[in-house]
Amino acid sequence: MSRPLRIGLSPRILHHPPAELGFRNKTLQYLEQSIAHWIMRRHALAFMLPSIETGGMERSSVRVRDYVAEIDGLVLQGGADVSPTSYGETPLRPEWSGDRVRDLYEIDLFWECVVQGRPVLGICRGLQLINVALGGSLHQDIATDYPDAIPHVDQALYDRHRHPIHIETNSGLARLYGDNPEHLVSSIHHQAIKRLGRDLTVEAISESDGIIEAIRMRGECYVTGFQWHPEFHADTTGLLDSGPILEDFLAAARKQRT
Repeated sequence: MSRPLRIGLSPRILHHPPAELGFRNKTLQYLEQSIAHWIMRRHALAFMLPSIETGGMERSSVRVRDYVAEIDGLVLQGGADVSPTSYGETPLRPEWSGDRVRDLYEIDLFWECVVQGRPVLGICRGLQLINVALGGSLHQDIATDYPDAIPHVDQALYDRHRHPIHIETNSGLARLYGDNPEHLVSSIHHQAIKRLGRDLTVEAISESDGIIEAIRMRGECYVTGFQWHPEFHADTTGLLDSGPILEDFLAAARKQRT
């Protein structure tokens, strides 16, 4: 019997943990439980890939290509903003400065997966990171840049905030979801794609304002990204069924392993 698929997850990074957690002057790397459990629903194994740069005098002997050689696919999970400096801009407000350290690590992971032919799935920040890695840019804040847009984040509702999307005709998502192009998804983001990165196609948009909600990269390597959180949809009635997205990604992981 062949071994289960090994899916790597990029870590969220907490550079300055609250004192009450008891990690004074330490950096935490972690993943959100829902994303790991979503992957494991299909009998795949989920592994967090801690960053290899320590920030001190010593560097880990592990290389990004070593990580990628051991996994069958990569998920870039959500979290802190992508830093505007990663796409050549200055943060318009201090709280939009993002996590440049994480950006650099995830961009390395992304490109190594492309080189080694490992499929990549980006979620929320992960979609934005893929776009930036391919030369695109972001709205630092949707409400500021695009005042006519619908609210894409609600701090009180959090993952219960949602809006409709439209799946583009003849897209990869249209292949997965058939004739119905209109669906409801979660919405927990204040940033979004502004300039689309090279070799990317739009797979879905926000029905009300045209904000890009899903992307796919052209070419042989499987790369796709979603602005919503499919892992939050797993047990929620009325939202887009996330099963086909996961199955498609895992099928690509199995294919590249053969």
